[in-house]
Amino acid sequence: MKQLLIFGGTTEGRHLSALLSRSGVYHTVCVATEYGASLLEETPFLTVKTGRMEEKEMRRFFMAEEFLAVVDATHPYADVVTKNIRLALCGLSIPYLRLEREASHCDRGQVRYFDSNEACIASLEQTTGNVLLTTGSKELSHYCQSSSLRERLVVRVLPLKQSLALCLQNGLSGKQIIAMQGPFSTEMNEALLRQYHIACLVTKESGPSGGYRQKLEAAEQVGIPVFVVGRPPEHMGLSFAEVCQKLESLLGCALSRGGDLDIVLVGVGMGSPESLTQEAKKAIFSADFLLGAQRMIAPYTPKIEKQPYYLSRDILPYLQKQQSSLLPMERKNAVILFSGDSGFYSGCHKVWEALQQALSDGTLSGTLRILPGISSVSYLAACVGEAYDDSKIYSLHGADLPDLAGKIQQQEKTYLLLSGVEDLHRLGQTLLDHNMADCVVIAGYQLSYPEQELLRLTPKDCLARQARGLYTCLVKNPRPTKKCLTPGVRDELFVRGKVPMTKETVRMVSICKLGLFAGAVVYDIGSGTGSVAVEIARLSDTITVYGVEQKLEGVSLINDNRERFALDNLTVVPGTAPEALVPLPPATHAFLGGSGGQLLSILDTLYEKNPTMRLVLNAISLETISALPSVLSRHPVKDVSVVQLQANPLRELGQYHLPQSENPVWICAFQFAGEGESK
Repeated sequence: MKQLLIFGGTTEGRHLSALLSRSGVYHTVCVATEYGASLLEETPFLTVKTGRMEEKEMRRFFMAEEFLAVVDATHPYADVVTKNIRLALCGLSIPYLRLEREASHCDRGQVRYFDSNEACIASLEQTTGNVLLTTGSKELSHYCQSSSLRERLVVRVLPLKQSLALCLQNGLSGKQIIAMQGPFSTEMNEALLRQYHIACLVTKESGPSGGYRQKLEAAEQVGIPVFVVGRPPEHMGLSFAEVCQKLESLLGCALSRGGDLDIVLVGVGMGSPESLTQEAKKAIFSADFLLGAQRMIAPYTPKIEKQPYYLSRDILPYLQKQQSSLLPMERKNAVILFSGDSGFYSGCHKVWEALQQALSDGTLSGTLRILPGISSVSYLAACVGEAYDDSKIYSLHGADLPDLAGKIQQQEKTYLLLSGVEDLHRLGQTLLDHNMADCVVIAGYQLSYPEQELLRLTPKDCLARQARGLYTCLVKNPRPTKKCLTPGVRDELFVRGKVPMTKETVRMVSICKLGLFAGAVVYDIGSGTGSVAVEIARLSDTITVYGVEQKLEGVSLINDNRERFALDNLTVVPGTAPEALVPLPPATHAFLGGSGGQLLSILDTLYEKNPTMRLVLNAISLETISALPSVLSRHPVKDVSVVQLQANPLRELGQYHLPQSENPVWICAFQFAGEGESK
């Protein structure tokens, strides 16, 4: 079986070898030194050949092994090796692929380009101060010919015997030599530039894997010029992706591509860079790719690029595209910014779920973590010296908040996240409309920014405020009303008509029998005046109630009572059951106060919508009472409870208190057991 042959101890060569090993492709890598061989990952699919070869030796090697293809992944400036490979392949039917290192034309800071070492040296002769030379030990002889320039040189070379020998042969002393193996971060480069008092940095345009960008960034931080010896034009070849495509065609199989992404979701606090945590700063400044809303990413410059993406539908395809362009074994940092705290009314969680799924199903590869930030609520509380552990906190930011007035009425302190000044106007109007004009609104405007203000406002002041921007508010209510946690609204508090109403005592028992919980969805069928629907909706704003009523007078009364008790979680549904139930969302609970003679049909519809629904049925007429056995046998049920209730409340008549008899009511409670469960 013919193998692939790769020339080069370069980063690109190692990445290509790792990709072939990961894909189960046998191949040979030729490196010049034992050090180059030590950097390759040992796998069953890799054979390493160490030592330099001249043209004739290469040709004999090619003919003896009959390689499927030769990939030249040598250094961009390895002119002699590339020339020998090409000459050795002449007349042989072995494809030659030149893997070209990605260029990094990055004109940041004081950067000058030169076509040759000689042109660069001529310019260096006109400068003063120390010069850091990072072009490699093979170029030393050019730069050391002039004694005046040689004395100013500090050279960074690989920690190899031959490299050190070349330094000494060219007249360099030990204090002028930095023998280190890269890659070097921007911070490391900057430290070396400052340590050696470097006045000019000399480098080759060695591409991303050669650390070119990090050198330019460090020089820019120190404020020194960079002299760049440009890449020889005759070395233009194929990109890594193009080489992979060619090899896939030759091999007749797909190669496993792409590196890994370390993804960090960062809460940036209020928005000012000064309010970032140290951990968040470190993540942002190490980002290769930076994503988030435009105002959040604006202050920062990532290593590669930034995009104004903050929704998973935009973030996922972008990250997948970036990962596919990475080399095998290559890792990049992707940082996504979210306002405030990542776990506090943030879009972070939805993005985290989407990314977690992508990592699980293999459409992304890498790691994922979240860094929290400082929320505007905690910041405002600190600014005004108020606690928030004894408060309720809600968000109007990008969402409608049901029963805002009711929430504020029941709390001494309420913190609110607002979208902008329009929400502040809405808050002020709500307070005025619900007789809470004595509330005080402490508003934090543009928190953490230079234009920050802390405002003490009345509801009327809220309406008058015009400055646009970000607001977080603390509403202090001097007269909070305690929320009742049980049903029990007196009958006389409801708007009444001639429509029948379930009386107070029966309401209380019936609602308790429903066994409601937070987030329940409830049908009140035959709602009448809406007394049951109102009582249920008042228990919790997390409960959604649909009051279904066929009589127009009843529909009007339910709406009146809905307004009287300010219940945004109660929806009035005009119509006859079961038809009116069909378009509604499935319920968890249903109360049947009246059926209009359609009791069994209603039960069938309820069972179809949710075969585990909890029901309470009130029966007054003999016809309905006699139908109870049919009700309980029509579908599988459990937790059955049937009780007759006769309430006799006392009424004052002059100086006497007389019992006033109410109609006896049968209360039947049960739960659908679903298909297959026993009764």
